[in-house]
Parts: sequence; structure tokens; C-alpha cells
Amino acid sequence: MNAAELAGFLRTRRARVQPADVGLDGGGRRQTRGLRRAEVAERAGVSLDYYTRLEQGRRLRPSRQVVIALARALHLSDGERNYLLGLVGEAAVPVPMSRTTDAGARRLLDQLGAVPAMVLNSRYDILAWNRMLDALVANLAELPERERNTLRWLFTGPAAGIGPRDRARLGRRCVADLRGSGRYPDDPGVRQLVTELSRESGEFAELWERHDVGVHRPVTKRMVHPDVGALDLSCEVLTVPDTDQRVMVYTAAPGTGTDRALRGLWARVGEQGGC
Repeated sequence: MNAAELAGFLRTRRARVQPADVGLDGGGRRQTRGLRRAEVAERAGVSLDYYTRLEQGRRLRPSRQVVIALARALHLSDGERNYLLGLVGEAAVPVPMSRTTDAGARRLLDQLGAVPAMVLNSRYDILAWNRMLDALVANLAELPERERNTLRWLFTGPAAGIGPRDRARLGRRCVADLRGSGRYPDDPGVRQLVTELSRESGEFAELWERHDVGVHRPVTKRMVHPDVGALDLSCEVLTVPDTDQRVMVYTAAPGTGTDRALRGLWARVGEQGGC
């Protein structure tokens, strides 16, 4: 634990919060910029002496509950709260699981044009996609919402033309990433997905029981498209700040057969869309 960094962070965050921000009367003469220590301590449910010692850099280790209470009292953002948790050696609190697409991610999908791309949340639900992903994989709008999930594709579906070796490799990576997100078992959506896939897929159940933890990294995979044949695609993952969303894009090295095939698919998309 970094007591000095914790102390400095608490002092600067306290000075930033105005009394009116937390429903306190800011009238009269206040010698303290921002909130008083006593006001923060009362709002967080700790003693003034304890909070004062934290700001003085004493080597105390506040509990997770106290840190989260201090974050609320100081009006910290999700990122600031998780930074504060990290200072005392606690795991970050995952942001709520997304059900709708971040506006910036949606604009990015629209602007990518010829690059197949989709937006995923923390449990691999596909929240949005562009026309090139439809051309590459399937018409996702025709699928039930429950089936628009890439983990279901890998373990209980056709996996959209991906070969058995690549599918197994991707499955291992994705299961490790799902566990590494820190959402299981507290997130009901993730817990439900794990329960269902464990029941429906022996392979998923075996991988989940390994307790492997990882982070989704760029990967190259081969898939066979019914119209343009074999494609060697680089799968890149871009995180969307302050959400659990990620933009997944599929690209090909310039001048390769896969690059030419993707350009051909894009030309067809334009013709079908009247562009």
C-alpha cells in the first residue's frame, strides 16, 4: 500500500468537491477549500481521527468498504474509485454491464466502412455491428438477441466458418478473458452465461474449471467464407473508456489475398446498399 500517494489523492479530491455538490450549505466564510475533513468523514461513516490519519499518510489500510464509502463521499468517478482501491491493494469494481452501445463506439463502427467490426460487452454479447460484419459473418439482425453472443457461437454454434483448431484456440482465450474480467460470480449476466454454457458445452465446462485467467489480445484466425474462400484475418480489440465495451475489428495485411477478398466484399455491400 502506498500511504503517501493515498494521502495526497484524498487531499486533492477533497479540495475539489464544493459543499453544494454534496448538498451542504456553502454559505458563510469557509477557510477550507472544498469540503472539510469532518464533512468527508461523516459522509463516509468513519471517525474524523481515522480520516485525518489517512490524509496525514499514516500507514493504515482501510477496508474495501471504507474505500468505496470514501469514493462516494468525495464524488469520485469510476476510474478514480478504482485507482483508490488499487492504492490499498483492492481489486477494481467492474463498471456495469452494457446493454446499449456507447455513442462514440457506434460512430466508429459507421466510419470504419470497409472494415468488419462489432461492439461487444463484457460477456461477449454483440451490441452493434456494421454492414461489413454482416457480409463477413451473417445477417445478425435475423438472429434472436440471445444468439448474438460470440461465446455461444464458439461453443454451441457454427462459429461462422472458423476451423476447429482456431475455434479451440479462440475458445481458450475467450474463456480466460471472461474469467479475468473479475465479473464472475457477482455479475448476474455473466453468471447466467457461464451456467448455461457449462450445461450446453462440455468443452466450455472443462475450460471454465481450469480457472485460467487472461486478457483478450490481438490474434490471427483463419475462416472460410462461402463466397470468397479462405481468409486470414487479424482480430484487434479496442477498449471503450469508462464502459465494459470493446470494439472488435477484422483487418488484413495490405496486398494479400485476404485484403483483396475484403475489398471485393465491400464492393458487394455497396452494390446491395445502393451506394
